[in-house]
Amino acid sequence: MNPHPKHLPADERRAVTVESVVELAGTQNPSKITTAAIAKHMNLTQGALFRHFPNKESIWQAVMEWVTERLLAKIDRSTKGIESPLAAMEAMFMSHIEFVAEHPGVPRMIFGELQRTEETPAKLMVQTLIKRYSERLHRLIDKGKASGELSSSLDSEAAAVLFIGTIQGLVMQSLLLGDVAHMQRDAPRVFAIYQRGIRSS
Repeated sequence: MNPHPKHLPADERRAVTVESVVELAGTQNPSKITTAAIAKHMNLTQGALFRHFPNKESIWQAVMEWVTERLLAKIDRSTKGIESPLAAMEAMFMSHIEFVAEHPGVPRMIFGELQRTEETPAKLMVQTLIKRYSERLHRLIDKGKASGELSSSLDSEAAAVLFIGTIQGLVMQSLLLGDVAHMQRDAPRVFAIYQRGIRSS
């Protein structure tokens, strides 16, 4: 059975295209993914692909929009109903790691976009993702300081940078080792160390 049927409504075709790119990025260098490779993966012609996307850049932008929507929705679900800011931060941390484990091509694409010197629509979307992600994190940190769960003298900006940087470090090491399960094993122990540094004594 063909997992990518040829006749789909436009919105579904765009969604399937984005998911195909994420799949491909999980097994190869994203910068080497061509529209021909995407079309072949989907069992389509390039012409059929270009009926839904004017160029490769628009496909990459759609992928980053998909990543932004899915990741933020996942972390929002993970923190819903959790009163403790620190527990919510842990849920956010673990759900982010889980998202990367489910879609290992995503960090490869994000790192690739951030290395580009020019401002592309996809790169701007990544910057928007980081901004919206940071806003959620800052709200939890501020709530934690207000409740006394986190140290009142905590540098909120540095705590947010370290949170994101810790996840990036785990992801990078997993990519280098070629073992996504590595970051899932390490994440709880790593967060425990981070937590000790920011919680109120």
